[in-house]
Amino acid sequence: MSADFDVFIIGGGINGCGIARDAAGRGLSVGLAEMNDLGWATSSASTKLFHGGLRYLEFFEFGLVRKALVEREVLLKNMPHISWPMRFVLPYHKDMRFENDTPTSKLLSTVMPWMKGRRPAWLIRLGLFLYDNLGGRKILPGTTTVDLTTAATGAPLKDKFQTAYEYSDCWVEDARLVVLNARDAEERGATIMTRTKVISAARVDGHWEIVTEHDGVQQTHTARALVNAGGPWVENIVRDVARLNTSEGVRLVRGSHIVTKKLFDHDKSYFFQGVDGRIIFAIPYEMDFTLIGTTDAEHENLSEKPYATDEEQDYLCAFASQYFEKPVTRDDVVWSYSGVRPLYDDGAKSATAATRDYVLSLDQNGAPLLNIFGGKITTYRKLAENALKKLTPLIGGGDPWTAEAALPGGDFKVTDRDQLVTDLAADYPFLDARWALRLIKAYGTEARAILGDAKAVGDLGQDFGATLTEAEVKWLMAREYACSAEDIVWRRSKLGLRMTPDQIAALDAFMAA
Repeated sequence: MSADFDVFIIGGGINGCGIARDAAGRGLSVGLAEMNDLGWATSSASTKLFHGGLRYLEFFEFGLVRKALVEREVLLKNMPHISWPMRFVLPYHKDMRFENDTPTSKLLSTVMPWMKGRRPAWLIRLGLFLYDNLGGRKILPGTTTVDLTTAATGAPLKDKFQTAYEYSDCWVEDARLVVLNARDAEERGATIMTRTKVISAARVDGHWEIVTEHDGVQQTHTARALVNAGGPWVENIVRDVARLNTSEGVRLVRGSHIVTKKLFDHDKSYFFQGVDGRIIFAIPYEMDFTLIGTTDAEHENLSEKPYATDEEQDYLCAFASQYFEKPVTRDDVVWSYSGVRPLYDDGAKSATAATRDYVLSLDQNGAPLLNIFGGKITTYRKLAENALKKLTPLIGGGDPWTAEAALPGGDFKVTDRDQLVTDLAADYPFLDARWALRLIKAYGTEARAILGDAKAVGDLGQDFGATLTEAEVKWLMAREYACSAEDIVWRRSKLGLRMTPDQIAALDAFMAA
């Protein structure tokens, strides 16, 4: 019996789509089913950063941080349209304290009890030195010390913060990252099925037999290997879909964010440390806003869609207000979002302390089943590579290839983005600077394919508002799996921040027709 696919993947988040792309590029036949839109859950609700995880150093997670730091620049080179360097300002004050439960705080309390939980400046500088050097930086600049009394980044902060450390990480458009991986997988031969739920999966005659349902119609597929990349649903898929027992599981942690009116006028981000040991970021967002997050709260019920609770929004406002001179209030909040992170359950006492590393569990009791537990967006490509490392000895396939391969639209140098924007605006004079920048940051070199031979705005068809035109909507429907207005204005873009309810309703009606 021959199988329809070499590999069938359940889950269209970043891990599922990353594995699909890697596998298809190795010559394997790939099927992927996602029950909602691509990146619908966790993968569109991150803090939008490729980063090593500076605070994980306090938990002695040196291996995880190093992997992420090395990967940060690999990813930046492969997707310079949807990812770009960002500088982070970490204000320092001598009274800053640790959470008492981190390994670093316990060690410090033992050897320096007179510090009473305070963070000495040398310790933060040591952490940043490690952060600069663990990953072999080549593109991103290293850490510098900033005088906040004279720097523009000090202006929005309280006067007590006079010194800061400035270091590098990278921004990423998370939902676009998922879609572009899926697109590249499909262009390499994968079959991507969105809004398609896997009803059951069973081992039959040495293969997997997978039953899917789309629009009420069921279909049966066969595959030599099954990958469970269900994210928060990974355990449910093992037990309820594949009907297998497992002792491994995930810890569901809700991470909530708020988007506020613009809180500062420069393009750098802030890394704030709290007295509870947590950290939050305050990041320039979509040109006119500020993104603040994230929380770490246990999320018990997967049937409840996560949202930023009043308590979490108040917490983030209060946390940021410890640093900003002008208090951040709920009146400043224009939008909020929340996602459930499926952290590998390593038995940690708190959500904050749970590992962010991933575990790949291979069940070879018959046709192979690979379960993906945990993971973070920065290490998605390495996770996919390691998943294939486990599968290819069993089902064949070529060598690793994604480290040097640009995602669609990303075939240009990191340093050339501004020139692409300038050239696009010159060749399409009806674009203003902000519109041209938005198109390049979303589509890179493919922006020209969307604009085609348009000579005026009217040539792009219906205007939905906020620079969204019919030409772009048709591209998103035909090439990027968009089926509803929500897919476009809250995942493939954040134009929902600028569009009215009537404009979004008109977009939905157009797409439905």
